[in-house]
Amino acid sequence: MDIGIDLGTANIILTKNKKGVVLNEPSVIAYNKRTERVVAVGTEAYKMEGRAPSYIAVEHPIADGVISDDQLTGALIRELIYTAAGHPFIKPRIIICVPSLLTDVERRAILDAAMSTGSRRVHLIQEPLAALLGAHVRIDKPVGKMGVDIGGGTTDVAVVSMNGIVTARTLKIAGNQFDRSIIRYVQNKYQILLGNKTAEAVKIELCNLYNPKSDAMVTVKGRNIARGLPDQCELSEAELFEALEEDITAIVEMIRRTLEETPPELVGDICEHGILLTGGGALLGGLEDYLSRALGVSCRKAKDPLTCVARGTAEAFGRKNVLLDGFERVDGYQQE
Repeated sequence: MDIGIDLGTANIILTKNKKGVVLNEPSVIAYNKRTERVVAVGTEAYKMEGRAPSYIAVEHPIADGVISDDQLTGALIRELIYTAAGHPFIKPRIIICVPSLLTDVERRAILDAAMSTGSRRVHLIQEPLAALLGAHVRIDKPVGKMGVDIGGGTTDVAVVSMNGIVTARTLKIAGNQFDRSIIRYVQNKYQILLGNKTAEAVKIELCNLYNPKSDAMVTVKGRNIARGLPDQCELSEAELFEALEEDITAIVEMIRRTLEETPPELVGDICEHGILLTGGGALLGGLEDYLSRALGVSCRKAKDPLTCVARGTAEAFGRKNVLLDGFERVDGYQQE
């Protein structure tokens, strides 16, 4: 059995054989601290957050694209693989999507978590490469293609040609950082503390990066910092843009630096074919137009950008003998 895993900060998406996406669950695990047993994973664990008794710990073991607790991550992956496989004794081959630039410690944590599931072989593929494969972009020709994957914890940029990554960069600014920026902005301006789920909902509903208006508003509710009581305020598109501007500017600068490091011939190809946007961040209102204006290159959103990377892992199984830089066979972690 072949299982592809998009190990995201916000969600873990699994593909199985050629069936496509079979699981899309929040990267959350709940366990009983008294018995040290897993209580729930994914959506069920997410529902417990902030509502469980003190002896039930609800954890996000993946932070900013990096595994912060390899044991909990291994348990989370194991439970989801069992659900997808339908049998706890099957030892699948696994391809895991990872950020473009990993330290040895981060790489080891991912491999240890994957192998703890009993998998017989593990491969790693960089997220932008998987995203282009999932969007059915031809990467086997000597033509430069550029992908920008904006996930929950990291934004990954890569230029791909001839089945390999030419240049790549990773930035730990993405969906979760956007939420934190919104929370900080409202707290500083209105002295109201928002929850993470509220900030995310406001981001989805109100965001307009290209042409923000001051008269387009939504009501946001939280807790007044001074009085400790429920409070609310009106937030406009222009204010939300102000809250996110620094983060979006950092992403634009990273893309610009990646283009500066890319050979001129491939930059010419990117000018012709444009930049592909994937991940949940690609759904931000006005992002395509904003990036096109800032970079002078057309940008387009992939079809179903949320599952694009996961679908690319399924494609990678059939191309593992031709993929070059950006795809790693972890031979030291085989269990035949």
